[in-house]
Amino acid sequence: MDVEAPSSTPPQAPAEPPAELSSSTIDIQTAGDPKETPPPELLPGETVVKEGKAAILFPNANEVFYNPVQEFNRDLTCAVITEFARDLLAERGVKVVVPGEKEKVLVSLTEEDPEVDAEADLTTEKKNGDEESAVVATVGEKCELGLRVLEGLAASGLRSVRFALEVPGLLSITANDFSAKAAALIARNAQYNGVSHLLQASCKDASMLMYEKRGKKERYDVIDLDPYGSPSHFLDAAVQAVSEGGLLCITCTDMAVMAGNSGETCYSKYGSVSIKAKYCHEMALRIILHSLDQRAGVYQRYIQPLLSVSVDFYIRVFVRVFTGQATVKNSASKQALVYNCVGCGSFHLQRMGRRTINGKHMKYSAASGPPVGTECEHCGQRHQLGGPLWAEPIHDSQFVHKVLSAVAGNPSRFGTAKRIEGMLSVVTEELDDVPLYYTVDSLSSTIHCNTPPLLKFRSALLHAGHRVSISHACKNAIKTDAPSAAIWDIMRCWEKMNPVKREKLSVTSPAFKILSTEPSLEACFTAREDANPQSRKRHLTRFQENPHAFWGPKARAKAGGGISTNLQDKRKKFQNKRKITDSSPLKNFPCKRFREVGLGISTIHTHNTHTAGTPTVAEGSSREICEGE
Repeated sequence: MDVEAPSSTPPQAPAEPPAELSSSTIDIQTAGDPKETPPPELLPGETVVKEGKAAILFPNANEVFYNPVQEFNRDLTCAVITEFARDLLAERGVKVVVPGEKEKVLVSLTEEDPEVDAEADLTTEKKNGDEESAVVATVGEKCELGLRVLEGLAASGLRSVRFALEVPGLLSITANDFSAKAAALIARNAQYNGVSHLLQASCKDASMLMYEKRGKKERYDVIDLDPYGSPSHFLDAAVQAVSEGGLLCITCTDMAVMAGNSGETCYSKYGSVSIKAKYCHEMALRIILHSLDQRAGVYQRYIQPLLSVSVDFYIRVFVRVFTGQATVKNSASKQALVYNCVGCGSFHLQRMGRRTINGKHMKYSAASGPPVGTECEHCGQRHQLGGPLWAEPIHDSQFVHKVLSAVAGNPSRFGTAKRIEGMLSVVTEELDDVPLYYTVDSLSSTIHCNTPPLLKFRSALLHAGHRVSISHACKNAIKTDAPSAAIWDIMRCWEKMNPVKREKLSVTSPAFKILSTEPSLEACFTAREDANPQSRKRHLTRFQENPHAFWGPKARAKAGGGISTNLQDKRKKFQNKRKITDSSPLKNFPCKRFREVGLGISTIHTHNTHTAGTPTVAEGSSREICEGE
């Protein structure tokens, strides 16, 4: 969520919008050139927030709020939509031009000199005659063959204004919000930034707006949904309102639900049971992809993930949606259940379906399983069952490389370009066909040994003949195609180099049972060059530290306008403890430590109510005190 406006989640009966917002979609385009229209004057208490090329009118804190940490989200979205527009519009004969973007061209200066890289600015040069005849799409200009974009929950309209100012090849942008105040603010911000010819404000329920645009000629090419919390109630409408091959950009901030704190709630929202595990952030990505594919399948549509990232306190997925009855049949074989051991953390995936190629035909059948026994083969503990979740690749490597190349080649375009480059570099290094991951700290904690360095552990897996990579979702992640037995063999070899006092281990503990088995291989921990990822060698910003205190989600907007009580004040007041006031009764229980008062030779302890002349107790302790008689 970027700039949260009141009533992001609509109430049952919407308030009647004011006269200037009575229409469902507000056309704020004025006569003549909209860029020549003077910007609106600031209202009392209003300030201007600048991000990227946009300048947003920002009301007082009682109406909306702005979270600068989400700038990365908006920057990444602009970069992804730009490359998506470049690919899609190239099929329509339109060339996308981004200011400041440069292309590397090999130029031979002399016969003796080697070929060197010379940079040619695409904004001033055209490479050949084909490009001269092609339609050129630039930022801030309406492209008749361009993309139709919808931001379903726009709040102040910051994201949509940035699209209009920074993403080329757009036909129209609809910035929608259920709040009439927010829609009026969107209209003013569009006029303030001179993008009224591209951006239209809308005051509607986001789901109803998308349902109305399900017709093939009315669908949006790009739909961006960034709600406060879960997007689950918007997904059904979104998969219908996006065009053939269109782009869905979905954000989920309900990470407590998706990361395993409430598996039953996760199932009710996304049709998947989340479990607490070290790989919970990647599992959250695969849960939302599963939910999108499941809802799209109802309408004979399927998804193709382009990029899926776990960032800060939220997850963000970019997927394309296509239609095809034959391809939808593959959906069951793309989903999987996960069996997670509660003792050692080993996990196994069970596909929901199976498909086999029989000549020119594809045969579908039920999967066979389960892949585990009643107890874990390594520690003897039980398994948890989670899912179903998306078991196919969560990124399109070719597309990610395009976005990465564009961002790295034009670093001044985004304020968070360094972080985008670092994260996308890690994404390109991930094993795309290996779901989920282990963490070296959890493996070491299970058997109570020292944690091996990541470089040595990855080297040991490579020496054993397995593939291994890191994960953008966790800095200590080990993503490998090695079976869990091989991973525990390597940990046993490492434990022998750093012995554990086994006499202190319980015979029923996972550590005792795992270490009681001799390793079937001799692990080699000699560091290998290919075990050190390029993103680490280049010292890229891969796992950014928290930018500042209390950088996470802000308070939820109120349905009637305004935001709720300051979240930090509530944290200081409650601190996850019961609320205590002067009038609230306290529990009556014996104090743990008696106050001793010596009177002569003997000391007697009592629990009498405090009277004058007796020592007082510390503030915040029980009302009962201990005193000597």
